[in-house]
Amino acid sequence: MGFNDILKKIFGNKAQRDLKEIEPYVIKTKNAYESVIKLSNDELRDLSNNLKQRIKDYVADEVNRIQELKNSVESTEINLREKIYIEIDKLEKEIISKNEKILEEILPEAFAVIKDTARRLTENQEITVMATPFDRELAVKYDFVTIQGDKAIYKNEWMAGGNMIKWDMIHYDVQLFGGTVLHKGKIAEMATGEGKTLVATLPVFLNALTGRGVHVVTVNDYLSKRDSEWMGPLYMFHGLSVDCIDRHRPNSEERRKAYLADITFGTNNEFGFDYLRDNMATNPEDLVQRKHNYAIVDEVDSVLIDDARTPLIISGPVPRGDDQLFEDLRPKVEKLVAAQKALATKYLSEAKELMKSDDEKKREEGALALFRSYKGLPKNKPLIKFLSEQGIKAQLLKTEEFYMEQNNKNMHIATDPLYFVIDEKNKGINLTDKGIDLITGNTEDPKFFVLPDVGGEIADLERDKTLSPAEKQSRKDEIHQLYAIKSERVHTINQLLKAYTLFEKDVEYVVLDNKVKIVDEQTGRIMEGRRYSDGLHQAIEAKENVTVEAATQTFATITLQNYFRMYSKLAGMTGTAETEAGELWDIYKLDVVVIPTNRPISRNDMQDRVYRTKREKYTAVIEEIDALVNAGRPVLVGTTSVEISELLSRMLTVRKIKHNVLNAKLHQREADIVAEAGRKGTVTIATNMAGRGTDIKLTPEVKAAGGLAIIGTERHESRRVDRQLRGRAGRQGDPGSSVFFVSLEDDLMRLFGSERIASIMDRLGFKEGEMIEHQMISNSIERAQKKVEENNFGIRKRLLEYDDVMNSQREVVYSKRRHALMGERIGVDITNMIYDLSESIVENTKNAQDYEYLEEELLKVFAIDAPVAEEQFLSVKANDLSEKVAEEALASFKRKMDKLASVAYPVIKQVYEKQGNQYENILVPVTDGKRVFNISTNLETAYNTGAKEIVRSFEKQILLYVIDDEWKEHLRQLDELRNSVQNASYEQKDPLLIYKLESFGLFKEMIDSMNRKIISILMRGQIPMREPEQVKEARPVQRMDMSRYRTQKDEVNSRSAQDPTKQDTRENQRVEPIHVEKKPGRNELCYCGSGKKYKHCHGK
Repeated sequence: MGFNDILKKIFGNKAQRDLKEIEPYVIKTKNAYESVIKLSNDELRDLSNNLKQRIKDYVADEVNRIQELKNSVESTEINLREKIYIEIDKLEKEIISKNEKILEEILPEAFAVIKDTARRLTENQEITVMATPFDRELAVKYDFVTIQGDKAIYKNEWMAGGNMIKWDMIHYDVQLFGGTVLHKGKIAEMATGEGKTLVATLPVFLNALTGRGVHVVTVNDYLSKRDSEWMGPLYMFHGLSVDCIDRHRPNSEERRKAYLADITFGTNNEFGFDYLRDNMATNPEDLVQRKHNYAIVDEVDSVLIDDARTPLIISGPVPRGDDQLFEDLRPKVEKLVAAQKALATKYLSEAKELMKSDDEKKREEGALALFRSYKGLPKNKPLIKFLSEQGIKAQLLKTEEFYMEQNNKNMHIATDPLYFVIDEKNKGINLTDKGIDLITGNTEDPKFFVLPDVGGEIADLERDKTLSPAEKQSRKDEIHQLYAIKSERVHTINQLLKAYTLFEKDVEYVVLDNKVKIVDEQTGRIMEGRRYSDGLHQAIEAKENVTVEAATQTFATITLQNYFRMYSKLAGMTGTAETEAGELWDIYKLDVVVIPTNRPISRNDMQDRVYRTKREKYTAVIEEIDALVNAGRPVLVGTTSVEISELLSRMLTVRKIKHNVLNAKLHQREADIVAEAGRKGTVTIATNMAGRGTDIKLTPEVKAAGGLAIIGTERHESRRVDRQLRGRAGRQGDPGSSVFFVSLEDDLMRLFGSERIASIMDRLGFKEGEMIEHQMISNSIERAQKKVEENNFGIRKRLLEYDDVMNSQREVVYSKRRHALMGERIGVDITNMIYDLSESIVENTKNAQDYEYLEEELLKVFAIDAPVAEEQFLSVKANDLSEKVAEEALASFKRKMDKLASVAYPVIKQVYEKQGNQYENILVPVTDGKRVFNISTNLETAYNTGAKEIVRSFEKQILLYVIDDEWKEHLRQLDELRNSVQNASYEQKDPLLIYKLESFGLFKEMIDSMNRKIISILMRGQIPMREPEQVKEARPVQRMDMSRYRTQKDEVNSRSAQDPTKQDTRENQRVEPIHVEKKPGRNELCYCGSGKKYKHCHGK
């Protein structure tokens, strides 16, 4: 017995410990349920209202104190306000903490309420209760509620996902277990058919009682709309509002209302994009989201693992965005690729001849030629076929090991004759000297595609004593400019090479309507709006000779990882998170809890069957299908691509075996195909993720024959996807079986796993058509999958580290922006800017011991004279001097703002008293001596505050204007920096480290520049207008027009980036969920039961 086994014996395994922790909550809920079922319908609703009131009462003191503090802000001196805001933040955290305590107390009652509601709807066609105003509102919108006098009648049938459903579900014990796990902010892993959507109703209802909002996050808009309609009536019965953001236009009033609902459904992308849009808003009315309270993420592994590295980007056009090199350099790359293909084919031909020889030396030469062919074009189909022959793959691996020894010491011997070297595993390409010579050709500059050694050239420049400082600076600028030009050139060549050698048309992408569109490799669905990042998409556009889209500038960006980390509490549910438990804990501190199944799983998971070639494998698959159909069992065949599903379909047609094909090209028939998939002898070919979220129900006849048979035609590089496929069988204790067919030519085996298996098959002398099946082989394949997962995690982690750098900067800028937009804490921010600038100016001038420089800086930034004489400047300490400067600047700022208000007030008073009924908002011109800013302000508020509202509006609009301008420029610089630092790897430097250092320097410069511009404008602000006749009315505030900006998800250019787990095949179905909006005639009685005509009630 091993040490781990001894520990498990003493402490139990994780699943047992989790069960022990959660079980008391389940017992309490069952006890509460016994009391709740005795209540009348109205008493049940009263209980949920009482629970809401208990929560409000529990945090009432903190809420009241926050309101008192907010009311005291205006009467407090600016420099004392920061303490008030610190206390408010502390109280907000206290409310979150106290809410968690009270929710834990009421959990059994709340869970019992929602379970009993589900029971009553299952057992009764109608539930009658006393009508509330909320019921009357619902009756106007939905068919499932009708009003009769003072009664509201809830039916147990309603529309969901375009279909009429009848409620027939009641929570069972393991679902109470899952609900408790989700409430505690953990991930609940539940098997297929265990009812994840129903489980979520428990914590969603409980947390929605706080009134602080609950977000239910799905992977696509079909599911968000369907689930909001399907589960919505359960919540609405208890007076909770439900909405779905995907039903409404971005940045609309309707979407804002959707976020104000107690429970909000939506897709992960839209939640993220709305956050970015809010941080581009120029008016508080444009904001849609409120504070991020609690979210439950469906298919959490897809969203927080696979999609976590995919940045959400809002971008707009940039000047000279069309000025790109892709089309100019395309002919050179085509020439290069053609030369490499010819060379790789020649090496492969030589290898085939030499490796037949009895001469050991010739065989070694043949192995080297084979290795060169592999490094030159690894996806060459004749090469892949040759590698599947006995002993060939083993020889290639042996050769590779030799050249990789001593940190690739001899690798150059193998790769120098090639034009470029491809690293297929990491999607990398490196030009060799031979390749550079070929594309350089007869150009005047032999180093046209060679990056200069910037460090060396600048060092030489510094040592040159003949040059003046101005000449040195000029030469440095030339060196940097040349590096930037060559860097872009090299980057463009690399991306074009990737496009030509690693990305295949109709596999990774398709060309439709003169546009390159990415295809999800597993489902075959076109992913609209997605673009490969770092110029790869433009490279593919150039390759396909379609319009190369102009470069765009990032205006706002965030990864889903950093978006979801903003929630006070986060939970998730899926069927396949256990394999990624480590990463989910490391990044999000989310614990994965495996929920027991309601009935034991009786599925027979067989060992993998391994063949040499794909042809042998597919032949065996067809034979297996034929045998299963004859046994009367339904078969679900899982494939990794549309191409393979169509190949198998043709093979089955030849054998005259009736079957259905389910992929993106036939997604409209999905509902019909899934409905038939559990019938006797039915064969369904589907991409691995097809039908995710839909249960295949079996007939009694099929259960008796052995249940649904799952056949996987290839191991996916992610174990989760394979588990998802297996999970289609064995639902709720149903019988079933699963088996995977694998060949040594499969991508996973070819790249990561076949060395040992290939050598075993060689030693045992396996002939064509024979297969190997053993636990050891299955384990070996699983180890290969783990290698890929580790490789993908490395890529993901690196990309997230880049975003973490930006995220810390984003938080600072967005918090400043939010303060300016809402007009809160704006005085504190300006005070802090004055203090920061004072320190910066004093530090720079003291270091230089230059009094004239101090005077110049103070005049330029603060428009004040130096508060000390030159003698004091030299003798006083820097801290004391910066304090004096800050005090003088603050006093000057206050005087100028008071003067601005006093100048404006007589005009405002006259306009308000004579024309107050004409204007609501007016434009007040304010100038800093260079530009005129038209400040929009509310006339009545300006009059009542003695024109202080004008000062506040001036401060607010200047902060927004400068912050947005500086942040956009900073993001542009970061985009450029991220591209340029990648070339640091050529100089044996870590690009990420350089990026962190350089971006921090850029951020400091941006903050300093931002502060200087804001304070400089505010300090010089004055009103040129003196006469009431000059006052103009401000146009009504219009919602921000987001149509000129583009939202996109940049695809990371790796094979695993198109992982299907972040998609659902039903996403593009034509059958849209029907949102039932009843609308009576204008002269008919209103459905709310008021007795009034519709035109006088809800039809106003």
